[in-house]
Amino acid sequence: MAVRDVDDGIADATLALLRTKGPRSATVQAVAAQSGIAKTTIYRRFRDRRDMLSAALSRVAHPDPLEPDTAAPDRLRWLIAQAVKTIEVGIGYGGFAAMLTDEDPDFTAVFREILAGQRAELEAVIDGDKADGSIRADVDGSALIDAVVGTHIAERARVGEVAADWENRLFDLFWPTVRP
Repeated sequence: MAVRDVDDGIADATLALLRTKGPRSATVQAVAAQSGIAKTTIYRRFRDRRDMLSAALSRVAHPDPLEPDTAAPDRLRWLIAQAVKTIEVGIGYGGFAAMLTDEDPDFTAVFREILAGQRAELEAVIDGDKADGSIRADVDGSALIDAVVGTHIAERARVGEVAADWENRLFDLFWPTVRP
């Protein structure tokens, strides 16, 4: 098995456990059982559980590349999708709830570190959009990201799922507010 396949298997199993059973379930032993990869192989790659969690979460926290010539409205759509990606395809709602309750302090610390990096990348895009006039210069990038994530969580809490048209509704709400 190639190194990349092993790393992907470990990350996929870690994220699957996070999404389905919460962060306490993502132990080296459970990841080994879920992935079929030996514990010794996992320990050769990662110092401990925290290191394994960090590597898995890092894979989903980086925004997808944005083409430089993307039109301003599509940049906002991209931002909306990227701001919630870490929850949707990463830790899931159970992992998010565990972070809020600090059920697993190691997980919470790792996830907050990774979110800080993701936020910095997203804020850099917003700053670039402000600088080139794609969005209003007075838009608070941090508040915009928080509003997107908060709206996503509220939609899930209110109706039990995030509707297929949620991103479009959110875009329709925010675009008139942020456009120059």
